[in-house]
Amino acid sequence: MASTGPFTYKDAGVDIDAGDELVERIKPAVKRTVRPEVIGGLGGFGGLFRVPTGYREPVLVSGTDGVGTKLKLAIDHDAHDEVGIDLVAMCANDVVVVGAEPLFFLDYFSTPRLDVDVAARVIAGIAHGCEIAGATLIGGETAEHPGMHTPGEYDLAGFCVGIVERDKIIDGSNIVAGDTVIGIGSSGLHSNGFSLIRHILKSRPNAARETLEGRPLIEHLLTPTKIYARPVLRLAKNVAVKGFAHITGGGLLENIPRVLPAGLGVELKAGSWTAPAVYGWLESVGVAPREMHRTFNCGVGMIAVVAPADAAAALAELTAAGERATVIGVVVPDAEQLVTIV
Repeated sequence: MASTGPFTYKDAGVDIDAGDELVERIKPAVKRTVRPEVIGGLGGFGGLFRVPTGYREPVLVSGTDGVGTKLKLAIDHDAHDEVGIDLVAMCANDVVVVGAEPLFFLDYFSTPRLDVDVAARVIAGIAHGCEIAGATLIGGETAEHPGMHTPGEYDLAGFCVGIVERDKIIDGSNIVAGDTVIGIGSSGLHSNGFSLIRHILKSRPNAARETLEGRPLIEHLLTPTKIYARPVLRLAKNVAVKGFAHITGGGLLENIPRVLPAGLGVELKAGSWTAPAVYGWLESVGVAPREMHRTFNCGVGMIAVVAPADAAAALAELTAAGERATVIGVVVPDAEQLVTIV
């Protein structure tokens, strides 16, 4: 005989009490991200944020992204503490390329069954990423969706809003042939190309336990994405930057042209920057150079384009901010807007 109840949401796989516990657990981490423009706190239906003072014609800039299949690798290796940094980085780095200061961030965490300990670790990482970016973690959503994911897994999405003065927007429109391309070093693979990484690991089942430069390979693979907000904004404030490009999916070959005016390309000088050791490992297992350059950042997580006369000042600013930065190329006439490595 079919059951007639009583039925509860918890029986269906959604634990409201666990959600309430998570909110209490994350409050201290969220509190550390609060900016003075925040109105109210966690728990409302929407996050309230005053537009900062001092702007004549403020423009809001928004960005959204996820962590991609790097998340699967992190889950498989119980590495939940830093994927939140990746989430913030992938959104905030896109916002800052136009010269915008990140203001606030929201996250979306979806799982078939809420594990409070795991979720708290993930959201603590998101809060830490927000601290690095200078943004408030103003809200988010934790959703239990039984049957929508494999048990033990979860998915993440992030949303970042920044602000820039309209006449300070950096859009690449004044880039000309002869301008200097500066590469700002990455922390590793960041959060792109992990479908390829996981494909390689399936063909080399013991690879994750290999050692690279005295550390397990998996640590190199899961190194969090670098958040460039503070050094990039400092650079834009003190040097006339013509364009920034965040090197994400599509690698060096596809992301740099996104900031170039029509009729221009870029020549990058091979060997002009140092890539993290994980790229040597990728080459050793058979990833061809062109495939590397159109899939990964190859050691350059962000590029800045400046006039040749401003290159030395730009390098000095980035070095003072603790970044690894070098001149890696030049803007050239090119009707097809190609990036070539010579």
